[in-house]
Amino acid sequence: MRKLITDFLNEDPRFNVVGTARNGKDAIQKVKEWQPDVVTLDVEMPEMNGLDALQAIMSENPTRVVMLSTTTKEGAENTLLAMLYGAIDFIAKPSGAISLDLDKVKEEIIMKVLMASKVNVQGFSMKKNKVTPLFEDVQPRQTRTVEKTQKNTVKKLVCIGTSTGGPRALQQVLTKLPKTIDAPILVVQHMPAGFTKSLAARLNSISAINVKEAEDGDILENGTAYIAPGGYHLKLKNSGGNNITIYLDQTVPINGHRPSVDVMYESVSEIKNYSKIAVIMTGMGSDGANGLKTLKSSGNTIAIAESEETSVVFGMPKSAIATNLVDEVVNLDKIASTIMKYIES
Repeated sequence: MRKLITDFLNEDPRFNVVGTARNGKDAIQKVKEWQPDVVTLDVEMPEMNGLDALQAIMSENPTRVVMLSTTTKEGAENTLLAMLYGAIDFIAKPSGAISLDLDKVKEEIIMKVLMASKVNVQGFSMKKNKVTPLFEDVQPRQTRTVEKTQKNTVKKLVCIGTSTGGPRALQQVLTKLPKTIDAPILVVQHMPAGFTKSLAARLNSISAINVKEAEDGDILENGTAYIAPGGYHLKLKNSGGNNITIYLDQTVPINGHRPSVDVMYESVSEIKNYSKIAVIMTGMGSDGANGLKTLKSSGNTIAIAESEETSVVFGMPKSAIATNLVDEVVNLDKIASTIMKYIES
């Protein structure tokens, strides 16, 4: 597999492969020695695995890392941890731990390594962009109850869209929201099927709020974040009384994305008698910008975008800001408090 990946990249004049490593220990040494722009790192390696190597690399020589992983349940969980430890993106191996048919994902490898080479190093540097401790499990924080006041009677709905760099950004935001938040939270994170369940489980284990992978028929509840499953668009409908229900579908991808932030925002725009807080965070491309126009035109919507300074990839926030419809541009560590400011106003 090392030879295949080397050949794929060396065939492209934009890349120069400076070295390969047999295992995690070898990788740590060679990253120090060569100082590469990008590292591709397998989760499964002898002597020291990719997760341990990644933690060492990110603490000693923060580098842009793209992971390779299997799509098994354990593989998905490890991939998720890798994203939280600082990996920029991942590529799912087509046929298990030893995939000699990597040519099936050749174009994806080239595209993701090229994209990684352009990302903002400050956006994932641990020193610059601290998240909850990455190397140990985090206990959900104690939350205090806030008495509802008369001005809090309008129902609120938070909807977050993100892509590349999103798992760490979501960890930073969702773990800072109090259990008593008086709103449900919808999340679209660009990820393939199978990985969003692990993302939801991990975030649920370290957050005060409930975090779950959205299921068809879920009724929205305050204090719960619903993550759109990979491969499905997340939409809403009024289901009688005051209930808002999630429904999932597999209609065509929008600009290559399913789930799509645009689709979620457009569906949220049709929900009446709610004030909405739309958040666009790190991600490549422009998903969310068109949906934001629809959402804003429906009225009663506040839009928050992540700043260029902390975005791993400033594509999605930049496109949203270019619509001139964003109310606040804030660093990642301020997004949760900005959401709460509008929830409590």
